[in-house]
Amino acid sequence: MDRQRREQQWTDWMRNAMDGDVQAYHRFLTDVTPQLRLLALRRCREFGAPASDAEDIVQEVLLAVHLKRGTWDVSRPIGPWLSAIVRNKLIDVLRRRGRQGSVPLDDVMETLAAEEKADTTDRLDAEQLVDQLKPPQRDIVRAISLEGAGVRETAQKLNMSEGAVRVALHRALKALAALYRSDVREDR
Repeated sequence: MDRQRREQQWTDWMRNAMDGDVQAYHRFLTDVTPQLRLLALRRCREFGAPASDAEDIVQEVLLAVHLKRGTWDVSRPIGPWLSAIVRNKLIDVLRRRGRQGSVPLDDVMETLAAEEKADTTDRLDAEQLVDQLKPPQRDIVRAISLEGAGVRETAQKLNMSEGAVRVALHRALKALAALYRSDVREDR
């Protein structure tokens, strides 16, 4: 499948997911993850970050997609929005290391239209959902998504292995998705 058709499929799946189709959301996440990994690896090479950071970036991107999907304009393709998130997460990684990242102007121009400022209400909603998680998962999600820490840093802070943090993050995302779905059903 060519890039344009693949991105159109992602866009369709995410639109359906925004309408409550859980299977479409699962298909979207399953299909987009390998592409995010490739994009993160390419960006790491471009900006001189170690390739080992790519997986952390992918995890942070998936979490951001889940928590910020309400900021995506459903009338636009999803590819530029995803690309902007990958770029921003890479820059976050570089900043945590004390390096300044520079982004080519062409990359910014492509994604400016897709970026929207997050609504304060969205952040409060996300924090309320995160508060419902059990302590280790809650701490991991807060550290990685809200405080901008990486998996390695979070593992050290919580005295856990990096693998255990990744597993807990994955489980926390599944729990957040279930909590979100139950909140959406209650709102209807």
